[in-house]
Amino acid sequence: MARPDQTADSSVSTPSKLSPKRLYGFLAAAEMVTWALLIIAMVIKYGVGPEIYVRIFGLTHGAVFIAYGLVTIFVWANERWSASRGILGLATAIIPFATLPFERSMLRRGLLSDSWRLAPGGDAPRGPIEKVQALALRRPILSVLAGVVLVVVITSVLLYIGPPGGGN
Repeated sequence: MARPDQTADSSVSTPSKLSPKRLYGFLAAAEMVTWALLIIAMVIKYGVGPEIYVRIFGLTHGAVFIAYGLVTIFVWANERWSASRGILGLATAIIPFATLPFERSMLRRGLLSDSWRLAPGGDAPRGPIEKVQALALRRPILSVLAGVVLVVVITSVLLYIGPPGGGN
């Protein structure tokens, strides 16, 4: 069954091992788990004292938070979500434990696909965002490496600026 936002000219691609559905589900769960670890670390810090756990899990959560945001944008383009739905997807990363319920909601509504729409053999890209995504899907290993580098660079810049809350 076609999604309501799928156009008549959308071709059906073969399911991908790392589909939008699987990738988004994994990162939504990872983001939620890292939130839990960070909150536990904060409780330990203010209860017992060692700050090292906040540093470790804060960095881990920060990197997963950024990765979730980037993947949300990538999936948003693939699924042709509305602006409000895409922004809501991004906003769920800010609220502890909201990413997985959002992902499950998108799954129930049929808004997460088993394949990438712009993968080779799929739809022709329209516009600059879809052209970049189609290029990324033609070179998946290079794209994953570029994504990891982007997460590292963004995380490094944010750490240089200073941790959230102005802590040391």
